[in-house]
Amino acid sequence: MIEDKVIDQAIRDLFDNIQFQKSPEGLYDPLRYMIAIGGKRIRPRLCLTTYGIFADELKPEILEPAAALEVFHTFTLIHDDIMDRSPLRRGHDTVWKKWNEDTAILSGDVMFIDSYRRISQAPAALLPQVLDLFSKTASEVCDGQQMDMDFEKRQSVSMQEYMQMIGLKTGVLLACAAQLGALIGGADQWSQDCMYEYGYYLGLAFQVADDYLDAYGDEKVFGKPIGGDILNGKKSWLTVKAMELGAEGLEEALATPANTPEEKAAKIARVKAIYDTLGIPEAARKDIKHLTTRAIFKGTDARMGGDGMQVLENFAHSLISRTV
Repeated sequence: MIEDKVIDQAIRDLFDNIQFQKSPEGLYDPLRYMIAIGGKRIRPRLCLTTYGIFADELKPEILEPAAALEVFHTFTLIHDDIMDRSPLRRGHDTVWKKWNEDTAILSGDVMFIDSYRRISQAPAALLPQVLDLFSKTASEVCDGQQMDMDFEKRQSVSMQEYMQMIGLKTGVLLACAAQLGALIGGADQWSQDCMYEYGYYLGLAFQVADDYLDAYGDEKVFGKPIGGDILNGKKSWLTVKAMELGAEGLEEALATPANTPEEKAAKIARVKAIYDTLGIPEAARKDIKHLTTRAIFKGTDARMGGDGMQVLENFAHSLISRTV
């Protein structure tokens, strides 16, 4: 078992000292910029956490694969921000806003390639399994993003479809992180599968929490403008749940033009008023708790000793503490 303080220090060292090619600067500066503006490093932290449940020492063999998860995730953010027209990420200008769209596309591409360079530094004996898991995950994340965009053009989306979409867009990468750590840490296949399920359901909880915070969070804490999903017409958990409950006036409210700051604020307030009337915020928090409990249940079925169960519970609760 590896202590949290050791993992914390490893995460700091890993991303304080991460290196990318120096030139051309116009291609690689956005990569350095995105890593520098931080984030909670949830995916590499989860990877090192599950590794630490099955291994007694933090060896170099896990560090670059863990970094690959963050690099890949950051690539998806760069491209997502273009598609969503998001001006801010973690309280800073997004890459397309700070540079331009062409730079953001190309820098995202090279970040994706860099993630494969790092994941390929996994132990040689495990490399086929690692690459299969990572490649399957990368493809599924793209599937989820396409579903998310398709949903914007549809009047209605079922909760089942929504959960499938976030499972692909968000759940599978946390699942990959959890299984990858267990795999390189020496866990048996059953325990790896348990870690995958743990990460998957934790990813669902995290995405529902993210949807909730997009409407009800603090912009200074959330790191981007509140109400972005409403303004972009996204089918978030809140919207899908409200439609499921037969919300009156929701479609009309979401279709309202919002070009000026005043119009945007009014549209967000109008939609949130509908959510409040239906008890959507409370329902979201309840679902986040349910999904988190399910994640813990799946994970603690693994063959692990020591304080493994407590480690999984602590990680899960820390991840969703912003909403409950």
